[in-house]
Amino acid sequence: AGALVLSDMGCCAIDEFDKVSSEHSALLEAMEQQSISIAKGGLVCSLPARASVIAAANPAGGHYNKAKTVAENLKINSALLSRFDLVFILLDRPDVDMDRFLSEHVMALHSGNRSSRDQSASQCVQQAEDESATGSLQNSLRARPGEKIDFIPPPLLRKYVAYARKYVHPRLTPGATQKLQEFYLELRRSHRKIDSTPITTRQLEAMVRLAEARARAELREQVTENDADNVVELMRYSLFQTYEDAVGTMDFSRSQMGTGVSGTSDVKRQVVCIDVLHISYMRATLRFVARLHRVSEETYNNMFTFSMLQTIASEMGLRFGNFQDIVDRLNNQNYIIKKGPRSYQLTTF
Repeated sequence: AGALVLSDMGCCAIDEFDKVSSEHSALLEAMEQQSISIAKGGLVCSLPARASVIAAANPAGGHYNKAKTVAENLKINSALLSRFDLVFILLDRPDVDMDRFLSEHVMALHSGNRSSRDQSASQCVQQAEDESATGSLQNSLRARPGEKIDFIPPPLLRKYVAYARKYVHPRLTPGATQKLQEFYLELRRSHRKIDSTPITTRQLEAMVRLAEARARAELREQVTENDADNVVELMRYSLFQTYEDAVGTMDFSRSQMGTGVSGTSDVKRQVVCIDVLHISYMRATLRFVARLHRVSEETYNNMFTFSMLQTIASEMGLRFGNFQDIVDRLNNQNYIIKKGPRSYQLTTF
C-alpha cells in the first residue's frame, strides 16, 4: 500500500503479486477508491493513490493448469482480480525457433557479440511475420526485418509521458464510441450464463480508458475508430486466453474469477431446487441477492455474517445442497465481498 501512495499520479509495478496476499485488502481499496486509509497511533487520514497498477504473478505450484480458472491458478481474491482491466496469461510453450533465438540472445549477451544477436532477432521476426500476415495490432507492432530501432532515451521518454498525461486529454469520436458500444453489447449477449465471466460497465469503462490512452500516446486529442479497433482486439485477446481450456478449445461457460474449473464439470453446475419447484440457479441467486438488498436497506447495514446469510436463505425457503459453495460463488461473482472470517459485505451497483 505504501508503494501505491508513492506512485500517486504514476505507475506502480508489482512483482510476485501472488506472494503479497496480506496486502490484498489494502490493494482492493486503492484500486477501487484510489485512496489508502490509515488509522495508526491515533492518526486517521486518507492518502491519494491514483496510480496505474501493473502486476506479475506466478501460478500456484509453479505450473499453470488450464483446467482451472485464473483465480484458482493464482490463488488471488476474485474481487481484486476483477479490478484489473486486462489479464494476460504468459505460457512457456516449447518452440524450436523461439528457443533457439532466446539461447542465442543469452549467449550473445555474455559473449558481447552484438551482430549475431541482431541477426538472430531479425530471422525470428521474419518467421513470425510469415506465419501471420494479417493487419492486426500485434503484427503492426512487430519490427520489420533488417529494421534498425532507435530507442528513446529513458529521460526523454519520461518527459514525453509526463507531457502527454498533463496536456493531452482525448475525446471519443462518434465512430469510436459506436465500436466500443457494439463490442460491449456483444459481450453482454454472449455471457449470460450464471458461471460465465461477468461483463459489467466496468469492462466498458476499461475500454474507454484504454482507447483514450492509445490516443494520448500519439498526442492526439481525438480517439479514432482505429484506436477503438485496437482496444477491442486487446480485450478479445485477454478474454479468449481466459476461456481456453486444457485441450485448447474455447469454453465460454467458464469464469475468469469463478470457482468452476470447466464447462464439462457437472459438479460445478449444480441446479438449485426450491421446494417442489425446480428453478434454475440464476433465478434463485437473483432472488437471494434482492432479499439481501432489502434487508440492508431496512437495517442500514450491508455487513452479513455467514449465519445471517444462512438464516435469510432459510426464511426464503431456499434449499441449497452446499450453502458454503453458494456463498463462495456470490463472492466470486462480486455480489458480496469477503471482509473477514465468515463475514461478508453486500456490494451496491
